[in-house]
Amino acid sequence: MKKRLVKILALMLALLTALSLTGCAKKEKKDEPVPGEDSFSGKRIYFAAPLFSEGEREYNLKLVQLLESYGYEVFLPQRDGFLAPDLTGLTEEEKVAKIFKRDVEEVLKADIMVFLLDGRVPDEGACVELGIAYANSKRCYGIKSDARVLETDMELNPMLTGAFLKMFVELDGDALIKQLEDYLSEHNL
Repeated sequence: MKKRLVKILALMLALLTALSLTGCAKKEKKDEPVPGEDSFSGKRIYFAAPLFSEGEREYNLKLVQLLESYGYEVFLPQRDGFLAPDLTGLTEEEKVAKIFKRDVEEVLKADIMVFLLDGRVPDEGACVELGIAYANSKRCYGIKSDARVLETDMELNPMLTGAFLKMFVELDGDALIKQLEDYLSEHNL
């Protein structure tokens, strides 16, 4: 287990180092997105979120269905990608390679990344996906309905929140969906 964790951390560090060399520091962050700007072309979304329990998967689907009802084409890994338990007959290395390759390809094809930040800490894989999206000038948005990290003066690590054009934060999951719906009725992502 320790060896596996060290391998994963080493891979994440190598990936983040490689991404930092792609010029992600050159991107200027806007305070508030303005619909109609050239940077708002394209409606492909990569939806990054924890997907390891039935409740997480159901909530992800609710949010994705809302986005799709506004004309966005959404890649949801739990629905459109590969889940390790479903990849029978493959070694762990083959599963990792297959999942990693597909998810990176989909992040790069997307115009927008939406990251559901719920959980005790943000999902590690989604953090890597955010780094890839940001380094490749994707429009990034955060969504949060989990109160576990709201006890301190800073909600999240600035290296995450700094990548987002906008964050939607509402502790009631249904109210968060309503907040997102209200925004989408007047703005493009």
